[in-house]
Amino acid sequence: MGVKQYKPTSAGRRAGMVSDFVDCTFPRENKPEKSLLKPKPKKGGRNNQGITTSRFRGGGHKQRYRQIDFKRRRDGVEGVVLQVEYDPNRSARIALIEYPRDEKHEFSRTYILAPDGLKAGDKVMSGESDTIEPKPGNCMPLWKVPLGMTIHNIELIPGKGGQMCRSAGCSATLGAREKDWALLTLPSGEVRKVPSKCRATIGSVSNAEHMNISIGKAGRMRWKGRKPHNRGTSMNPTDHPLGGGEGRSKGGRNPVSPTGVPAKGGKTRNKKKPGGKAIVRRRPAGPFQNTA
Repeated sequence: MGVKQYKPTSAGRRAGMVSDFVDCTFPRENKPEKSLLKPKPKKGGRNNQGITTSRFRGGGHKQRYRQIDFKRRRDGVEGVVLQVEYDPNRSARIALIEYPRDEKHEFSRTYILAPDGLKAGDKVMSGESDTIEPKPGNCMPLWKVPLGMTIHNIELIPGKGGQMCRSAGCSATLGAREKDWALLTLPSGEVRKVPSKCRATIGSVSNAEHMNISIGKAGRMRWKGRKPHNRGTSMNPTDHPLGGGEGRSKGGRNPVSPTGVPAKGGKTRNKKKPGGKAIVRRRPAGPFQNTA
């Protein structure tokens, strides 16, 4: 698992990097499981009224969505890893798991987020049984996870499915337990309380070298569906808070988004949100503090 560089045959090749895909296995001609694929229509950053809600989106390579099992509710059933695959919809790798077919479940195969070190032939389980070991790939409630263990795919509401620590290389640390709550240290440095009945998967998410990849050329961003990002200072005052002015200007105010939200690393989460009560220690505020 790492990054790969080619010979500098062009300017894009000189600066660009790609993943070496060493952690992926490619049986069956690298074809994903058909029963777990769904269409993924393009929206171009528009909502159902045709209004642009995400700027500079459009185009890109056609993708099909892989249905991921974030809930891991097949308790006590041992699954075998058939292969570890690339997923165009996320930075992490995914693993194809095969379970023995039974009366309750029609499909015997499913995708999960692949933890670091998982490979074809490994076995994974989920549930609350004492026979389930805390090893990478196994899913269990937080009250059963040993203290100090690294975890990912963490639920916030029991039974809803994993919502935190799902991107490449991410993991949280279980620090302590207090009655019905577990204290987690998140990658941002935030310490948060989560109900002990919530489930999490042992280990850290795979493909940790994803953050080291250099795109190298603008065309690769177009393949990903990202269009050129226009500067706010190059726009008109009606289009952006930084627009206008005679000739080239610096905007006259701190960098902001079109709606006036600070746009240079500031944390803009509203501190009055109901979920804020579960935060024991907040992440660093950054250069622009939100006063809301």
